[in-house]
Amino acid sequence: MLLSAIKKRYSLRKFSDQPIEEEKRTALLDAARLAPSARNVQPWKFVVIDDPAKRAALTDICKGQSFVSQAPITIALCVNNTDYTMTCGQTAAIIDAAIAGAYIGLQATEMGLGSCWVGAFYADQLGDLINMPRDYTVVGLLPIGYPAVAKGNRILKPVEDVIVKNSF
Repeated sequence: MLLSAIKKRYSLRKFSDQPIEEEKRTALLDAARLAPSARNVQPWKFVVIDDPAKRAALTDICKGQSFVSQAPITIALCVNNTDYTMTCGQTAAIIDAAIAGAYIGLQATEMGLGSCWVGAFYADQLGDLINMPRDYTVVGLLPIGYPAVAKGNRILKPVEDVIVKNSF
């Protein structure tokens, strides 16, 4: 059940060195590819970073967050077509990438892997690392791997603190 994966998912920041099997990598990327996008534009490219030298460079690019380099793979969520703003005022491609990233995270959890959304990175350095074309932007990074530690407790707000009906 999907709710089970949602409840199990957490931001993993300590990865084992166990490699991710190719069929699991394929499933992660297929989950991303199947995500919805505004007007079905599918503005994304998912860059899988698994080269050891490039992975090592991620610590500095991610402002000293060494766990990003420890993950066997990191997926860069890249988009173009950032000129389309939806009626609500949000940039569609950014939202599309976030949805795809959520799909990847849930698929990872379902397969016994962990991930963590990373938004603290130097976009220009990351772009150089992955040879990203200038008409693309990186929305986020998802380091993914097998957990090296058990899930800790998450403190979440109670449902009554986050849900309202009909108006604030």
